[in-house]
Amino acid sequence: MARTTAVKKAWRSLSWLGALVVLLVGINAYGVLFAGGSWTPKLALDLEGGTQIILAPQLESGQTVSAEQLDQAVAIIRQRVDASGVSEAEIRTEGANNIVVSIPGSPDEETLNRIQSSAKLEFRPVLLTDVAPTSSVGGETDPTASPTPSPSESLSDQPSAEPTDASDTSWITPALLDRFNNFDCSQLDAAGANVAPSDEPLVTCQDNGTYKFLLGPVEVAGETISDASSGLVLNSQGASTGQWGVNIVFDATGTEQFADVTTRLFGYGVGTTRNQFAIVLDGRVISAPSTNAIITDGKPQISGSFTQEEAQTLADQLKFGALPIGFRVDSTDSISATLGSEQLQSGLLAGLIGLILVLVYSLIQYRALGLVTVASLVVAGGITYLVVTLLSWREGYRLSLAGVAGLIVAIGIIADSFIVYFERIRDELRDGRSLESAVEAGWKRAIRTILASDTVNFLAAAVLFVLAVGNVRGFALTLGITTIIDIIVVALFTHPIMQLLAQTKFFGDGHPVSGLNPKALGAVYVGRAQFRAPVVTSGKQAASSKEAARRQTIAERKAAEITGSSSTEGKDS
Repeated sequence: MARTTAVKKAWRSLSWLGALVVLLVGINAYGVLFAGGSWTPKLALDLEGGTQIILAPQLESGQTVSAEQLDQAVAIIRQRVDASGVSEAEIRTEGANNIVVSIPGSPDEETLNRIQSSAKLEFRPVLLTDVAPTSSVGGETDPTASPTPSPSESLSDQPSAEPTDASDTSWITPALLDRFNNFDCSQLDAAGANVAPSDEPLVTCQDNGTYKFLLGPVEVAGETISDASSGLVLNSQGASTGQWGVNIVFDATGTEQFADVTTRLFGYGVGTTRNQFAIVLDGRVISAPSTNAIITDGKPQISGSFTQEEAQTLADQLKFGALPIGFRVDSTDSISATLGSEQLQSGLLAGLIGLILVLVYSLIQYRALGLVTVASLVVAGGITYLVVTLLSWREGYRLSLAGVAGLIVAIGIIADSFIVYFERIRDELRDGRSLESAVEAGWKRAIRTILASDTVNFLAAAVLFVLAVGNVRGFALTLGITTIIDIIVVALFTHPIMQLLAQTKFFGDGHPVSGLNPKALGAVYVGRAQFRAPVVTSGKQAASSKEAARRQTIAERKAAEITGSSSTEGKDS
């Protein structure tokens, strides 16, 4: 009965693995046939080449570009390129003025527009939202204000006439309300909020994807901001309140527009939804303060529960979000691969050599059992290839030489898991168990070690992916993916295969070539840190004893020496 149960579990695990492989193949096949996918991963800039765009600043006579402005522009452009699904792109400054953007392959028109256009900064009135304001313009947020009304409350008195201003709830048609209620913030990039018409309402989300907003048409453009800075908020007596705020300075046009907006919004009453206006950068709400005063001098102050860092970040976004210095496309050129096919071939050759060495070692060390290592690596390699190809199609991932290096390193990580499992099985055989029992007992001991090792590897890859940029992230990504695949393959392929092989006569009876011959291994370890030397009665047993002694760890040898010394002392006494 036990044997039948083990076999059923093995086939069940292999069925799950087969279903996973079929699913990955099916998704990739669908992409190839109907969605522009490919059976091969896309290559990064260093292996395929791509397009290089040089942006030069448009400066007035006597105007200069600061390093701060260039760094801010690079950060904004990098966010836009990443949002378009392009990975492994390089954005850097060149000289004192220019910005160089290098993109793998041939970018589409939308990606080029993202790079070539200035950042889009807008001020829009809030019509609906699912969050109460935490900041204000013109003073502190009123703690006695009524909470933000729900969408149904906001529309209770909705007129049916044409909208008279940007805050008019007549903008909210049933279709627009339905879109707001069902909008998914995770799909914000695909919704095209960054290219929405300025004279129409906009459904969007906060920049962290937490809250939704339904906004009216644009009333003040970001280009009207002449300056923005952060600092401590002062009270009417000029004393510091200890709170951080953001100070904005509009030009003449912005001053007039903002005065009109705040006059209307302030009339709705502090604490209501329509009293808020949203600061929108590239289609995302970066702040939505309430209006606590009418601002006529063009110098509003946004205050609230800001930290110093948050206030500085918001000031930078307002000051440089619209790229006030302006950029023009100086040149657009196709560039060849920075490394080329020779380096890729060298990397693949290095990986092949490493794989062959691992396989040769496995066959020498574990004999026929090494074939399980070969099969497991083939399965892991196939799944990894399908996952990388799927990411290349769905997420725009591109394989760089650093990513190839991550795949090569993974060969050792995956092989290490097999070795841990095999050695645990051998330990159980030395302890006198049958192969069926040794496979199960060895698995319980090995999986804990494998999970601990792979967890450390995955955490290292995750930290590296979050903190690094460029090609290093490609290395971290492939390393993390293969670490997860290692656990899947060991659990759903290697262990079930060992359960099935344990039922065969070749492995179950310990054939000398199987790599699991108890006589060759020697029953040396007997538990509880006690060791014994095998009894030598024939030439074959002597050879087995030498083999067992050769495979002992340093700790086992020392323990055996101590046991032998104790026995000798007992006889002498």
